[in-house]
Amino acid sequence: MQIPREAVLLRIFFGENDKFHRLPLHEAIVLKAREMHLGGATVLRGHIGFGHSSRIHSSKILRLSQDLPVVVEIVDSQEKIDAFLPVLDGMMSSGLITMERAEVIQYGTEETRPFKIIEPKPGSHHLKA
Repeated sequence: MQIPREAVLLRIFFGENDKFHRLPLHEAIVLKAREMHLGGATVLRGHIGFGHSSRIHSSKILRLSQDLPVVVEIVDSQEKIDAFLPVLDGMMSSGLITMERAEVIQYGTEETRPFKIIEPKPGSHHLKA
């Protein structure tokens, strides 16, 4: 699977207590992204944050109900992300979704790298495209 150099970064923000069909929402999103052959997905868990309610969600030890912030990041072509958005819309009841352009520098194994490292001469460092 290849991701074009000119790609899109999709970020999906929500709370860790959010669910989709009894699965944690972050897990359901990653599984659906994989099923739709998107380039990859990463789940990040925040330590503190707030959203539209302005209520602070924190990982402080004395707090019983944490509902910490979660961000899922997905990078792929504009076309594949556009096809994923309606599916994602059906999975989420609340949250924030952002999209921005991304330039893919590396994806996959060493054999598929778009550049190779050249042994630098003393005092210089450079990459060859």
